[in-house]
Amino acid sequence: MTVTTSSASNHTRIAELGERVLGGGRITRNEALTLFNLESSSDILDLLSWANRIREKFKGNKIHLCSIVNAKAGACSENCSFCAQSSHYQTGSPKYGFVDPEPVAEAADEANKNSVTAVGLVAAWKGLNEGPMLDEVCDRIKELKAGGKTRPDASLGIIKNQKVADRLKEAGLECYGHNLESSRRFFPQTCTTHTFDDRLETIGYLKKAGIKICSGGIIGMGETREDRCDLAFTLKEIGANVVPVNILNPIPGTPFADKPRLPVMEILKTIACFRFILPRQEIMIAGGRTVNLRDAQSMIFMAGASALMVGNYLTTLNQPVEKDLQMIRDLGLDPNWDAHDFSDQEESICGCGKESCETETAIA
Repeated sequence: MTVTTSSASNHTRIAELGERVLGGGRITRNEALTLFNLESSSDILDLLSWANRIREKFKGNKIHLCSIVNAKAGACSENCSFCAQSSHYQTGSPKYGFVDPEPVAEAADEANKNSVTAVGLVAAWKGLNEGPMLDEVCDRIKELKAGGKTRPDASLGIIKNQKVADRLKEAGLECYGHNLESSRRFFPQTCTTHTFDDRLETIGYLKKAGIKICSGGIIGMGETREDRCDLAFTLKEIGANVVPVNILNPIPGTPFADKPRLPVMEILKTIACFRFILPRQEIMIAGGRTVNLRDAQSMIFMAGASALMVGNYLTTLNQPVEKDLQMIRDLGLDPNWDAHDFSDQEESICGCGKESCETETAIA
């Protein structure tokens, strides 16, 4: 088989960038864009191979598993265009108030049984303020912490002051989920009831409180490859510890209901590009995995993923956790990740290596 000049050139360039990242270096935005714009299957498979080496170098063979509890469902005041729980759309999604302790404890028991290291409390509302609801949230976190079975995480929307973040930390919260969703440029197409800067401000409060950050986004919403690239670099700048990559699962009744699904190779290429940009972070494949990747799900690890959301999502089903565990073990990977192991991820907030910089000041 004759290799075209273009493919040979791409092979050399991918190898150069892969070797640089393996050696502790970084790639630039323009270099990353050349990877996002690869088209041929042979080039993408080459990229995946290098992403797998980078994952093995910085993350070993451990796979971080997490699950979520829909602690308050539906009737959310925000108009996120992808979300079944928004009160702006008619989707038939369940609606209920903040959960009692029992379902949370049951989720922790189930997680512990299946090697899941973290359980996140997720609430469908704009955000969390001081008051009785914050007290109740802190009680659930304290109960999870005291149980000692899983790490207590949470994703509770916008935080508008430092006191709320400090209360969550005092209750025992270790990691907070707050996705940027997409690039700054594309964000207004996903939501208009709060801003990209509102999300950055929340992350600043959480970091100041000493809480780890789980922040990523959704691909397949109509954004460009450049938007995906910019999202990855912003996540590097804010110092995200865990980076969830969700793939849009279009929900009837939402504005994004008719979005075409991304091709499988485009999804895998995106994961690999994130690994090149974010070599030390936990890259977690989350919502939309089963419906978009189908029989190619196991390839996410070759593409650089080091973490997996297991169990059902907020409003849609996932495959059984036992099937996920078998998939991980069949690949010679280990799901027994240390719930507190965020080591080997720490850089300055923007990854520039300096004690402080303009980026850090901007979101602190």
